[in-house]
Amino acid sequence: MRQGGRRRQVTFADLELRAQGVRLEPLLQFLSEFLDQHLELLELVSRDLRRGLKQPDSGREGLAALQVLRSFVLQRVKNWDLRELRERVADGLTLRVLTSFYADQVPRHQAFHRAFSRLTPDTIRALNGVVVATAVAMGIEDGSQLRVDTTVVQTNIQFPTDSKLLWDCVRVLSRLVERLAEHLPQLCGRLHNRTRFARRRMQELQRMTPVQRRTAQVPTYRALIKVTAQVVDNARAVLKAAKVAELPEGPARRSLAGVSEELQHYAALADQVLSQARRRVLEGEQVGAQEKLYSIFEPHTDLIKRGKANTPVEFGHKVLLAESRRGLITDYQVLDGNPVDEMQVEPSLQRHCQQFGRVPRIYAADRGFYSAPNVALVSAAGVALESIPQRGGRNPPPARSLREKPPLQKRAEVSGWDRRTHQRAGSRPGHEALPPAGSRGIRSAGRGRRARQQSSGHRPLLGKQKQTSPPGRIARH
Repeated sequence: MRQGGRRRQVTFADLELRAQGVRLEPLLQFLSEFLDQHLELLELVSRDLRRGLKQPDSGREGLAALQVLRSFVLQRVKNWDLRELRERVADGLTLRVLTSFYADQVPRHQAFHRAFSRLTPDTIRALNGVVVATAVAMGIEDGSQLRVDTTVVQTNIQFPTDSKLLWDCVRVLSRLVERLAEHLPQLCGRLHNRTRFARRRMQELQRMTPVQRRTAQVPTYRALIKVTAQVVDNARAVLKAAKVAELPEGPARRSLAGVSEELQHYAALADQVLSQARRRVLEGEQVGAQEKLYSIFEPHTDLIKRGKANTPVEFGHKVLLAESRRGLITDYQVLDGNPVDEMQVEPSLQRHCQQFGRVPRIYAADRGFYSAPNVALVSAAGVALESIPQRGGRNPPPARSLREKPPLQKRAEVSGWDRRTHQRAGSRPGHEALPPAGSRGIRSAGRGRRARQQSSGHRPLLGKQKQTSPPGRIARH
């Protein structure tokens, strides 16, 4: 398939579409003019689409580089998935003009996925850099404010367990061996399919109760590890026979070479899965997170623990995002492993200085970035105002505590509101304040409170009636 080439010759249908006088809305018109001004991005996309192809100029027509670039930018701006992108472009005249499809047939969403997946990280970074540079040139962004934070982009994998990883190795290697056997008929009688045995052992392990695991888990794992090792040995034997096989030049030989390379790749990953299963289950060793393999299809996946209650463990990659006051992503970094956030303060400042030529006036981050050296570093770099709150569990110095309190709380304390007694200073006499939350007065107001209220005729202080906030304080419901 030809990739990254020029668009085909203009047809009469294209001329008729252009004669309709279709006008783009202001946002789409700005995107079209912006992409027309930066033809270097088109060259990068064209190079990525042709990368790795032996004959990029032969075969049927694929997506042109101009169509890929404009469709990619449109999807990111509108935040559509690939299916919605395809439907909207196919149904809208303005989007057909923007993406340069005109009267051409819009391909299915899988074609967009294949084209977008070929774009390299350098191309995406160059596109983001051009966007930031344009915002600075237009006066929209000046780099005076910077906020950094980290998030996790999860990979599309199932929750990893040793039994599921072993089963994945067996079924993938067996499928590749069968594809090799199609080109090597002399090996068909020597191959044994062990997928059913491995699948049943995996299902037994998944369905075991805690009581059954005490006695049956290790023997079942030992049987599953044994059959997986046999499948790996058989795959390497078939791979060795495929290397010495003599096939004529043609599609069969190229297919055999591709399957052999894929089989060698998954056999190496299966060795790692077998090693960590033996160490963890049979030998009782605690394997480190950096040594584990969480998926044979996404071997780059890292285990991320950020201390979140709803997601204690995540599988993917940790990403650092730098955001400006306009909400523009000025910088992003895909981090290796799970480094602590406080290590990213100095690198983020350095990259900001390289991009804008000066340090930001305001630097903001969450509590994970706090450390005393980082606060000193940001202040010494020339940042006028740093907003990195201190982590909880420790009593900050008085100056730091006053600096981190919200303005509303400062205003409430200056106006005379005492949070410890819930009483306004200078209030009318005879009105008793509520005791502090968690004190003996609140805890003991249980069984005997209703009897005291009925005898005295007073309405309950903490009943179902709506509590009004004292002057100068915001109610929290």
